[in-house]
Amino acid sequence: MTEALKWVSQNAGPAVRVVAILLLALIVMRLLKALTARLVHTPKAQTRISTMREQQTRTMAALVYSVCWVTILAIAILMALREFGFDITPLEVGGSLATVAVGFGAQNLIKDLINGFFIIFEDQYVIGDLIQANGETGRVEYLTLRRTVIRNPAGAMVTIPNSLIGQVANLSRDWSQAFVDVTVPAAEHVGRALATLEKIAGDFRADVDWSPALVDGPRVLGIESLSLDGTVIRLQARTILNRKDDVARELRRRIKLGFEESRIPLSHTHTVQLQGEITASNLPNQPS
Repeated sequence: MTEALKWVSQNAGPAVRVVAILLLALIVMRLLKALTARLVHTPKAQTRISTMREQQTRTMAALVYSVCWVTILAIAILMALREFGFDITPLEVGGSLATVAVGFGAQNLIKDLINGFFIIFEDQYVIGDLIQANGETGRVEYLTLRRTVIRNPAGAMVTIPNSLIGQVANLSRDWSQAFVDVTVPAAEHVGRALATLEKIAGDFRADVDWSPALVDGPRVLGIESLSLDGTVIRLQARTILNRKDDVARELRRRIKLGFEESRIPLSHTHTVQLQGEITASNLPNQPS
């Protein structure tokens, strides 16, 4: 583009050079539009998540195109003014100062937009995903280049600026996993408890009502820890998305019923309560 403008400036008048500048700017804008169109993710199947993904990538492509379009137009206008003999140095200085002022005043906004761009471009999460971010767990209700809005388990809508989102755990990809710990008293024979849990896990896997929700397991992993309260035995289950809580609840229910049938006690905690009032008469003698 620079060589073409140099040749035009040497062999044509100001009006022709301005026309050449505008034509080159138009060509660059056309190329830019074609390149940004490639950023749009066209879904193969019309699902809700894929449609949301397409909308987000279209928003991102439109933003990139708008920013570059304004930049190209501003450069073309400045170059055209110079061809007509205008001194554009004050405009360049003023534009530079304005850019610096806006940059300082909108640092957080720029960070939000940049981080939001990469969140969408890298497909870290989309609307409908269950995520953990900034100490909050919830389903993504709204996502823009500037902010992410999630609904937490209490039902509250939590707005997080994209610049504050660091490490994100996406709980809605591929499969979910649940661990269930069972504590039996230390005096109980652990072999009997393990055998009972193996039978419960096998019956769960064979249940036609629950097998569609399972990816793997439930499986008895073995003894997780030993303590004064008893022996902790851990079970693991991998489930399809958004079913791990349902599977964990049903597994606990079956464990409770199975242990009751086998007369295997579950360990419990003791609550210590102080009876009576603390008065000066029953306090230890204090040195005078």
